[in-house]
Amino acid sequence: MTITRIDPGARMSEAVVHGDTVYLAGQIAAETAGQSIEAQTTEVLAAIDSLLARAGSSRSKLLRCQIILADMNDFAAMNGVWSSWVDTSNPPARATIEAKLANPGWKIEIIATAAR
Repeated sequence: MTITRIDPGARMSEAVVHGDTVYLAGQIAAETAGQSIEAQTTEVLAAIDSLLARAGSSRSKLLRCQIILADMNDFAAMNGVWSSWVDTSNPPARATIEAKLANPGWKIEIIATAAR
């Protein structure tokens, strides 16, 4: 099977397509770092949409999302943005955890896996 790497760098690729599965690297809020959880979640979900489209997929084909929050107190506000974005007819399996993120301005990181 062919492996396609999207936006490869020295340490990682933003996405890897293997067969009919798309694996996304953790997506963070580069432009809205330090802003609200709503702004950061919106940016991260837009990045996921963009990468999935480039890989020949979409949010309706998400299999699994792992959401990492810097502060679990942001859970409800993040879910408000998520609920307006997710394909409710095809919701992915999902887990949300709290962990310290690499940049103190980041409030959220999302790792996603999708079918093509």
